[in-house]
This record gives sequence, structure tokens and C-alpha cells, in this order.
Amino acid sequence: MKYGINLPNFGPQIDPDGILAWASAAESVGFDNILLSDHVVLTDDAHRRSPAPFYECLATLSWLAGQTDSIRLGSGVLIGSHRHPAHLAHATATIDRLSGGRLIVGVGVGWTAQAFDVLGVPFHRRGRMTDATLETLRAAWSSETYETAGASGTPRRVHGGPLPVQTPHPPLWIGGNGPAALDRSNRLGTGWHPLHPSRQLCTAGSRALDEGKEFVPRIYFLPTDTPIESPNRPLGYGSIEQIHTDIEFLTEVGASTVVLDTDPGDQRLRRSTAHDLELVRYAGEVLGMRAEATV
Repeated sequence: MKYGINLPNFGPQIDPDGILAWASAAESVGFDNILLSDHVVLTDDAHRRSPAPFYECLATLSWLAGQTDSIRLGSGVLIGSHRHPAHLAHATATIDRLSGGRLIVGVGVGWTAQAFDVLGVPFHRRGRMTDATLETLRAAWSSETYETAGASGTPRRVHGGPLPVQTPHPPLWIGGNGPAALDRSNRLGTGWHPLHPSRQLCTAGSRALDEGKEFVPRIYFLPTDTPIESPNRPLGYGSIEQIHTDIEFLTEVGASTVVLDTDPGDQRLRRSTAHDLELVRYAGEVLGMRAEATV
């Protein structure tokens, strides 16, 4: 099993020193990857969940590419329709090249209706626009030139480059917990990346994935001193013994990578960066990451 961790690139608790400390700690204890969240504009609906300041995802990944050595860097997840597809393809290929082939590109359709309004993107078309973005990414990452229709409707040839280091292209993880995300993963992605899925969704969703598609769920890492008895206990929340059981379950249903999330989701419960870094190191210790990496 490989492990990733969600780096909270937002909120008054975080600053550039904290972001770098997160990345350095995750790399040193043996995490495979760190994922950053994405909002191009932070409207009130998103601000309630992920308050300002919000460090822009692609810019921060570019900066971390030069600050880290081996850990993979990714988005969890980019809102597919909030950037021009050609710009997104160019930026991500550049980051993959600058990082030496360490980029993971997670993409989802988004939910912040107010942000769609600010950006002038039709909310009801976000699924189709995300599909078009994914198709552009795959085309631009795979060839030095690709063709796209301009605003006039005239086909235009676009010269790419740099191409990504990874072939045929960087991992393309599709975020979302519904049937559309699973379908999009099978058609256009390399993996399915659901957020805090239930056991039932993990079982059903992993069975619905086509052969060769990765199952890469994001679960909590919120250890407790005593076991949680609730039948609705989220994966990753509970005693260390319960969390180990959760990981065993995810292994059984075919997860290749599990992304851990120390953010409780309620900003009133958010801890300091120092406390979060203790959890990062603790996760590496109790899940045996460095030992696994050296086997």
C-alpha cells in the first residue's frame, strides 16, 4: 500500500513555512504523495469550508517542485472547468517536467455555485466542460502538437511543450463520489479518487472500475484514544486498531494508494500546523511507511 496525505493549503493556520514543513515532514516519513486543494476564487460558500488565505494550487505545486526531492505532488482536486483547458494542460505539463515526473493531476467537476457565477462558467454544464478539459489534457500531454477549435469555430493547431516526463502522461485521478465520477474515471482517467467514501461505496465503486483503473480513496486520519462505537464511523476515524482494520479493508477491495486527511472538516475543530505535523509523523510511524518503502 502507498500512502498520500492531503496538505491543507488554506486557513489562518497555514503559511509558506507551514506548507514547506508539511511537505518536508511527509517526504521524510515516507509518504508517496501530497495533494493540495483547489479554488480559483474563494466565494462565501467555499470560504465556510476552506477559509482564506487560500494558496493557489498550481502555483504552490510549482514552488514545492523545487523544494522537494522524491515525494509526488498533486491536486486533490482541480476544478476542471475553472481554467482554460489549454492553460491547464500547459501548466501541468510544465510542473511535471520541473518536478522530474512527480505530478499527480486530480480533477473534479466542482460544487461551489457562487464561484462558477464569478468566473462566468455555467454551473449546469460543468460535467460536459470537465470532460472536454480531460480530453484536452490527454491530447496535449501526448503530442507536441494538438488541434482544438478556436472561439471562431476554426480548428487551430497548438504547439505543446514541454511534454510531461511521465508517459503516456501523469496520473489522472477523477474526484467525486457519484456514478458520473466513476464513469468519467473509466472513460478519461487513470484512477477514481472519492472523498471520505463509506465502506459500501468503496466496495461497489471498486467493482465498477474497469481493469487497470486505480482505486485511490481519501479517508480521514483522525486517531482517537479509545475505539469509536458508532456504526457510521467514517473510515480513518477511530483507534489505531480501527484505522489498521480500515486499511486492511481498503486493501481487500483493491485500493492501490490511500490518501489520508487530517482536516476534520469543521474549521472550529482545526488544529495548529504543529499539531498536524505531529499527526503526519505519527501516521508514518504507525502505518510503517518508511519500513515499507525500504522493503
